[in-house]
Amino acid sequence: MKRRFCLLLLLISLSGFSFAQGKMIKIEDVQNRKYYIKEIYDVQFMGKSDSYSYTKDGKTLWIGSLKQEPKESLRLEDISPKPSIFMGIKYISDNEFVYSTENNEKYVYNLKTKSTQKLYSIEKEWGFVEVSEKNNSIAFKRDDNLYVNIDSRIKQITNDGSRDIVYGEAVHRNEFGIEKGLFWSKDGQKLAFYRMDQSMVADYPLVNTQERIAKHTPIKYPMAGEKSHEVLVGVYDVNTEKTIYLKTRENESSPEREMYLTNISFSPDGKIVYVAKLNRLQNHLWFESYDANTGNKLITLFEETAIKYVEPESPMVFIPNSNQFLWLSERDGFNHIYLYDNYGNLIKQLTKGDWMVTSIEGFNDKADEVFFYATKDSPIEKNFYGVSLKSGKITRYSLGSGTHNVAFNSKGTLFIDTYTNYNDTPSKSQLVDKKGKVIRVLNESEDAWKDLEKPIIEISTLKANDGTDLYYRMIKPKNFDPNKKYPVLVYVYGGPHAQLVTNSWLGGANNFFMFLAQQGFIVWTLDNRGSANRGYAFESAIWHNCGDIEVKDQMVGVNYLKTLPYVDSERIGVDGWSYGGFMTISLMLKQPNIFKAASAGGPVIDWKWYEVMYGERYMGTPQDNPKGYENASLINHIDSLNGKLLIIQGYQDNTVVPQHCIEFLRNAVKKDKLVDFFLYPDHEHNVRGKDRIHLYKKIYQFHKDNLLMQK
Repeated sequence: MKRRFCLLLLLISLSGFSFAQGKMIKIEDVQNRKYYIKEIYDVQFMGKSDSYSYTKDGKTLWIGSLKQEPKESLRLEDISPKPSIFMGIKYISDNEFVYSTENNEKYVYNLKTKSTQKLYSIEKEWGFVEVSEKNNSIAFKRDDNLYVNIDSRIKQITNDGSRDIVYGEAVHRNEFGIEKGLFWSKDGQKLAFYRMDQSMVADYPLVNTQERIAKHTPIKYPMAGEKSHEVLVGVYDVNTEKTIYLKTRENESSPEREMYLTNISFSPDGKIVYVAKLNRLQNHLWFESYDANTGNKLITLFEETAIKYVEPESPMVFIPNSNQFLWLSERDGFNHIYLYDNYGNLIKQLTKGDWMVTSIEGFNDKADEVFFYATKDSPIEKNFYGVSLKSGKITRYSLGSGTHNVAFNSKGTLFIDTYTNYNDTPSKSQLVDKKGKVIRVLNESEDAWKDLEKPIIEISTLKANDGTDLYYRMIKPKNFDPNKKYPVLVYVYGGPHAQLVTNSWLGGANNFFMFLAQQGFIVWTLDNRGSANRGYAFESAIWHNCGDIEVKDQMVGVNYLKTLPYVDSERIGVDGWSYGGFMTISLMLKQPNIFKAASAGGPVIDWKWYEVMYGERYMGTPQDNPKGYENASLINHIDSLNGKLLIIQGYQDNTVVPQHCIEFLRNAVKKDKLVDFFLYPDHEHNVRGKDRIHLYKKIYQFHKDNLLMQK
């Protein structure tokens, strides 16, 4: 449901804002970039050296080293052709980096000779571009088909692309960690790509009303329990100019044709393609290898099964100069690193414990230590560690509590650690050696809130009914008076792949929430079972019964709030988007007379109208789990509506399609229930750009009218 979280991630991305001196923030300013905390960006070591670079504003490059303090070393104007920005540059040696111009041209700049060399151009009509790091060969999509640009010679490699036959794009609606559809081998001699046949998938009608006569713009949308698309993996050989397809199907039966194919990787020599194959029930994974020249299956390296679901999201990671690789799996209940040989024999589990490895980041130059991020020290923090491949010893390299992002040199002996926490560190970057010695502080952001009307942020835990810790964040007005009664706005998401409460600046909140607290709300957020980074049992607790255990956990928080003398239990509201919209209405209907007002954006109303991949992972199919679908359908609970409900919907939403809210409204009319509704005609699942301020105003005004204004 990655795209479904876009609004959530964009909201959280605002969490680095600060208020202007002596002023209460205006709602029009919650997205103003001048309120971002001043950090350093694009931090990286230069090639294999101990020198490093970063930028503060995208216009100037700062360069430092182990022995030298960083200084302003290069401006955009110093380079011709001029880079568009000093972000996204990539070092290819100690003194050379690749940059982009505003015309989408790629150049190499040499810091010693101060010279540039053009590598290639990306034409405007090229889509889904993927460039080989080895030889700058370019794969791209144009007019529905795939092309390669090899040494400035363009060749078309598919010819039947259409709306139904889709090449080179992310498939399976971006689930299973799939972010792209083109994959170069390390030597740049082979290109793997997705081919998706969606001709059998039903069209879903969307309408563009901006034209004189509204235009029908249908999308392919596979709903739970309905026919899904079929995917193959092709491999194009640059030398032979031939394409083969991996023989991933044992036969042509429907179950085989509807397999999910993900985690595509080439072997380092480009001779083998690895694919994780998952059945439609998503409870059985086969990790397989295929001959890149013939497409023939070689071996099944291993299988993973689960009663609920298996969710592969990360490709294998080859250990340099060896015949071994790393694999991330939740098979023991938490996401951990497993060491295999290239034939699929498990050598050992490298990390263990009741915590999550969130990503593998790379190796030191000896390839005997792997670096990774994990929640080892706290489930609401992200710290940086190394583990010895030989001994299994784990070392933490990030300093200080909070959420860390770390760059490391090729030797794995120097680290630039940028971190933040909700208590006292807006952002701090420091150069650290392997023994934990701070060599120098590169940046320390000022707390622009200290003399201002900064609301009070608290993070703590409550116990779920089974004793599980549930983390919450409470934001109180600056001049909080425990003798007064305050309205509460509960902000909820509650679904998989998202964690709202973190030990980061503002506790993971954003300026809109801070604005609400300034206006007199207590803003409350709790991560219930079903949310991310707490382990398989915690996240999968919602399986086949969405909207049940999440509501129970949220009510642990609400019942706690009602015990507080400064909370007005008659003025509690709730707000959420996407899964959070589903949760908002679930709380409103399943816990009647608790919430005075609720605002739900892009809400799932009935899971039978949601997409196959995400929906069936957590709910199964309507045919196999009719009771679960019946219980989760919010239409079946409309009779319980008591209070003010606002539903907000993007009319072009291709994720939670408008049918959800329309059918809810239809049934509300039948039940004589009054519901407020607001439509954003031109937006998809997220309200973006300047219109987001309008969205904030809409939400604020609704809750102001119903919670702040006392009669």
